[in-house]
Formats: sequence, structure tokens, C-alpha cells
Amino acid sequence: MSGEVSRGPFSAFVATLLDATLTGAGEKLSLDTVVLDLREFVDSFDALVLASGRNDRQVRAIAEEVQRVIAQDLGVSPVHVEGWDSAQWIALDYGDVIVHVFDEDTREYYDLEHLWSSAPAFRPERQR
Repeated sequence: MSGEVSRGPFSAFVATLLDATLTGAGEKLSLDTVVLDLREFVDSFDALVLASGRNDRQVRAIAEEVQRVIAQDLGVSPVHVEGWDSAQWIALDYGDVIVHVFDEDTREYYDLEHLWSSAPAFRPERQR
């Protein structure tokens, strides 16, 4: 992913972090993965990644694989993780990039894409 959006490319670190995130999510067959460029809307982070799994096992597997690939490729761990117990919504905070992995019903209920509908969005093709 080149990271090219309305404000130009993401920094090299953020682009690499997004690539690793999308690779990890794709490896576990995440559903409807989208990257939202929030640089024009918030100062605390650059991008929000949303992905879904069909059930709690897949949600956990996606989050675990994202963490594994990022640790392998960049040598970093999330600053904070929430939602592991129920696995309806796992949030991985990497500072510049926040990753949300939902089950389908929870994602539909909170509808973060609608909340950030003004943000440029990128939907990668299936990684595999």
C-alpha cells in the first residue's frame, strides 16, 4: 500500500505499519477491511484500520496475526490493547495507527465508518 491519500503519502513508518496490518488481517481472512485517513480530523493518530471476523475466534486470530506481523516486520508492540476477553471488538493502539477488529454485529452496531464518513478511505484487495 502506497499510503497515497488526499494529504499525500503517509510517513514511511505509518505506511509500513499499515502494510503489516493489512498483511496480518488478510492472512486470517478478515472481512471488509478498510483504512481511514484521519490526519485532517484528529491530531493524535494518522489512520484507523477497521476489520471484521465472523466470530470471536476469528476476531482473536486476526488481532493476533496483526500483532505478530507488526512485531516481525517493525519490532513494535501495541501501546495498548482492549477487548481481548470478549473478542467482540479488539482495539490495538500503535500510536499513529489504531486497529479495530470487530465481530460483524458489533461493527454494524457502532458503524465507525459512518462516524468518519468524511475521511478518505482505502479498501485493499484481498491480500491472498
